[in-house]
Amino acid sequence: MKIHLTSVFVDDQDKAERFYTEILGFVKKHDVPVGETDRWLTVVSPEEPGGTELLLEPLGHPAARTYRDALVEDGIPLAQFAVDDVKAEYERLSGLGVRFVQEPLETGPVTTAVLDDTCGNLIQLATQPR
Repeated sequence: MKIHLTSVFVDDQDKAERFYTEILGFVKKHDVPVGETDRWLTVVSPEEPGGTELLLEPLGHPAARTYRDALVEDGIPLAQFAVDDVKAEYERLSGLGVRFVQEPLETGPVTTAVLDDTCGNLIQLATQPR
C-alpha cells in the first residue's frame, strides 16, 4: 500500500496552478473538467512524475473552508514538502516574492520553513534527516 493522492483545498484553481507549477516547480499531471467550473487538477514532483499526486481541490464544501481557515489561524501547515536544502529553497522562493510565515528553523536534524501558498494554505518545507 502507498499514498497515491492527497489534496490541498484552494480558493482559485488557476491561481493555484500557477503557484504550484511556476513558483514551486511541480508539473501538471491531470487537468480534467468536472462540472461547469471545477477541474480535477493534479501536480507531481518533476523528480517523481509517477509519484504521489497533489490535487489542487476546489474549496467547495463549507466544512473544508472552516477546517483550512482554522489551521491557518493557528499557524498549522496543511502539508509538508521535502526539499534538499530548506535555506536555499527559502532564498529562491523569497526572491520570487513568496511570503514565509516561518523562516528556516533548525530543530535537531530537521530544518523547516513555512510559506503561504497564496491560495489559503500554509505549507511547510522540510529537510529529511539522512
